[in-house]
Amino acid sequence: MSKHPNTYSRRDFAKLSALGIAALPLLGFQNSFEALDSAPKKALQVHLFSKHLQFLNYNNMSEAALNMGFDGLDLTVRRKGHVLPEQVKDNLPKAVEAMIKHGLKPKLMTTNVWDINNAIHQTVLETASQLGFTHYRTDWLRYPDEQSITESQAFFGQQAKALEQFNKKLGLIGGYQNHSGKYVGAAIWDLLPILEATKGHFLGCQYDIRHAVLEGAQSWELGLQRIEPFINAIVIKDFKWGLKDGKWSIINVPLGEGMVDFKRYFSLLKLYNINVPVSLHLEYDLGGAEKGQSTLSMRKEEVFNYMKRDLQFIRDTWKYA
Repeated sequence: MSKHPNTYSRRDFAKLSALGIAALPLLGFQNSFEALDSAPKKALQVHLFSKHLQFLNYNNMSEAALNMGFDGLDLTVRRKGHVLPEQVKDNLPKAVEAMIKHGLKPKLMTTNVWDINNAIHQTVLETASQLGFTHYRTDWLRYPDEQSITESQAFFGQQAKALEQFNKKLGLIGGYQNHSGKYVGAAIWDLLPILEATKGHFLGCQYDIRHAVLEGAQSWELGLQRIEPFINAIVIKDFKWGLKDGKWSIINVPLGEGMVDFKRYFSLLKLYNINVPVSLHLEYDLGGAEKGQSTLSMRKEEVFNYMKRDLQFIRDTWKYA
């Protein structure tokens, strides 16, 4: 099902040569070399998760994102978000107007959408589609205690199929985020039976490397390899384990200071030809901005500096991965 073509690097060809296989007809290897050498190093399109700008109105958050160098915003259209689902018809156009005013095209949004039989969920997607959005994150799922996991996966798969069909009519792409903890998809592998109920075109995975490493430790690369055909957006953030009050705890940190091997991760994204919209999350201490608070205990200029630092880390690491 993978949409990423197989290619051979010069190192691979050297190994083949050592085995004497290079004496055979090239079988199109030359074209692979040309593709690798001539393919442009396309930069990632990085969007700032608007949860971290909850202390600003639509106009000011758009101006701030532009000034910091982001390509756009991942707009929260959910409970306690920049746009409340019940007010989406009135307020989403206002948010988009402010974004466009500052040169930011509407593309990504984060929602609570999953059950497409829900009228509010339908309205959120219909309004977003009319305003030009292309990608959105769905709500998270949990396994009910009264059902087996396989029964739940079959049920969620049918919901996913219905949601994808609705997305197709609107030209939207939904992505389910893998999230650590007792959520569906935390282990990556359990998300596959649900997504495989769809065609994988208008509903897939918003892949979160921080949660994947937290749950996958040294096996996260296998999970990435398995889920990669479904990845349609990615989330960037970092963490590490540390002792707090004598207990091992998750500590959120700036990019490059934690356990995520971004150089390796980005090299794999390039290998699989995954270049999809990026949402930058900052969950370490930002005076409350990390939690989406409307008032901060840190100067906003200092918050912006952290955001710019993480953005530059992404740009530099992607370039040299």
